[in-house]
Amino acid sequence: MNPGLGVEFVGAISRVIERIGAAPASFPVWPGTEGGPSILRRALVDRFPYAVGFEVHPEHVLVLAIPHTRRRPLEWLRHAF
Repeated sequence: MNPGLGVEFVGAISRVIERIGAAPASFPVWPGTEGGPSILRRALVDRFPYAVGFEVHPEHVLVLAIPHTRRRPLEWLRHAF
């Protein structure tokens, strides 16, 4: 176990969400979601194998999931729509 790893993870998630808020359209469309009902974008989390899946709306950004990128990363989509 690495003491403080959870705190580092939360910090990394916070930083990527701040980056998303500043420029959401700068993140790529999530591969494999192009034909879905809305455009889903993906932001990778620094140092951890996670990504933030989100939609961009006129007044806000909606975070849909923070899945592990090496464990069926699109599995959450089955439950999202």
